Amino acid sequence: MFNLNDKFRQEFSVSENVYNGFLAVFQDNNPLHTDNAFAQARGFKGKVMHGNILNGFLSYFIGECLPTKDVIIHKQEIQFKNPVYLNDTVFFEAVICDIYESVKALEFKFTFKNAEGVVVAKGKIQIGILV
Repeated sequence: MFNLNDKFRQEFSVSENVYNGFLAVFQDNNPLHTDNAFAQARGFKGKVMHGNILNGFLSYFIGECLPTKDVIIHKQEIQFKNPVYLNDTVFFEAVICDIYESVKALEFKFTFKNAEGVVVAKGKIQIGILV
């Protein structure tokens, strides 16, 4: 079902709905994320989206985009490299970089890039196959 170097791609939009949903659920109202003037005074072009929105997209990829639902996340690592702003589209790519047959696990390296092709986040995620 899975092979080394298999690639997966997905496009995500950091829409007003995604942003407001994150705020409603997690109540993280830090002004860097909610106040354009505050963020601009610190060198950003506007309010910076919460990095954990990207973690939500990562969860969606594992749970909904793989060719099986028999998966569980074992561990993940993410490095936030550049800001993401409201209404940005991010392009996600994951590549299987390791297969652990003995424990039925896969490891992916992944990147999120903005529309200009700049990496905004990267990392690794390891999943287990449940069957």
